[in-house]
Amino acid sequence: MDGVVIFFVSGRLDAFGAQQLETWTRDTLRDDDKELVIDMSGTGYLSSGGLRVFNSLKIEMKRRSGRFALAAVGEYPKKVLDMAGFSSVFDMYPTTELAVVDLVKTRKSLTLFNELFYKTILGEGVSLIIEPGWLTTPPVLHVLGDLDKVLHARLTEADIKARKFSEINYSLGLGALGADVKEAMPLMGEMITLYGSMVWLPTDGNNTPDFLTPLDHDSDVVVYTGFNVTLDGPFNEYFTLETSRPDGISIADIYRTIFTSAQERVKSYHGVVAITIWGVLAGLSSSGLRKAPLADAAPADGSSIMDSANIHEWVASDSGNSHKGETLVSFGIGVDLTADLSFFPAEKLSSLSYVNPLNKGAPKTMYLHNHGVVFKNVSYNSSLDLNTQVKKIVTEGEFSDMRHLLDSTRLTKAKIGIAYVQDIVRDA
Repeated sequence: MDGVVIFFVSGRLDAFGAQQLETWTRDTLRDDDKELVIDMSGTGYLSSGGLRVFNSLKIEMKRRSGRFALAAVGEYPKKVLDMAGFSSVFDMYPTTELAVVDLVKTRKSLTLFNELFYKTILGEGVSLIIEPGWLTTPPVLHVLGDLDKVLHARLTEADIKARKFSEINYSLGLGALGADVKEAMPLMGEMITLYGSMVWLPTDGNNTPDFLTPLDHDSDVVVYTGFNVTLDGPFNEYFTLETSRPDGISIADIYRTIFTSAQERVKSYHGVVAITIWGVLAGLSSSGLRKAPLADAAPADGSSIMDSANIHEWVASDSGNSHKGETLVSFGIGVDLTADLSFFPAEKLSSLSYVNPLNKGAPKTMYLHNHGVVFKNVSYNSSLDLNTQVKKIVTEGEFSDMRHLLDSTRLTKAKIGIAYVQDIVRDA
């Protein structure tokens, strides 16, 4: 119906019925089918076998950049979905007709949106694919520490917190590893956490990143941090960008695309996003703290270390576009200054973003804060699951570098997970 494949279930969707459904869908779906609806009006029974098949079909349609939906779900199957925690995972509609209307509408709007972006934002030679994510809980940013104290080099031992990082998926900030807080404090530099792996740039003058990937998640090893932002929750959407342009696409352009797209399409967008990028570099532009922003080294006049008079003493930068052709895995925060930001209290916004004078891409329209890790000899395949690949890369990849990313960093290919932030929480 209108290009959407529909299966009508008749009878019990138990283990045997699930096997039949799996076989029939596998044999029937064509390579170009992207939307699938299971009409359950003919069944009053659902077991875990059916849930497994539904989950498999959702993953498959997501791989095809399409959608999977259930329609006319009866009372008992709905209870099973609720009990298993899948009611918020699968799109469900009262009737098949309503499901088809919404799936077709989404398809047409995304196609029109993609065509618009090719011509107006991304330019010629660029492709964009938008895929829905698994929205189970609203994405929230947790902020630990005081960014203002970091920017004005006012950190004391009382401001340093010990945080277990082995169970954190995505975070960035300022941190160090050490036997205790006194050992860690003088070495505090740019830090990123990716699926339990902690990578940081010590401020010891050697300009060499360090990292730790714990195999034991019950380990009591902690990171000492003066400031940290952690994403709690899933990605709402995934963007896949590719370009034939040898100079690639800048991080500033990627954020601009996300912001403009969200203002057009996303009702839950309030001007703040958290993103994870897995991509291939056309050139890395970066910066890093030269020394830890501790109170005993603060500028005498009380000014920020980012002020023009101080920045070259405090921050080293490299705009030479290094690491071309290597793999980047990054996590970052973006604030859209062209959006209505009134959803968030001003003090919450100021707790996670600041003006970096080294960012030249769009200083008047956005605040960006991104850290990234570079790996060598990693194959890129945008059809693979982003989170699974990030976890695999950070545990098995050949580590090359870690930096604070400037917005002029450029990529030729990128798969991007986007969380439209719904709250900013200041952690004690």
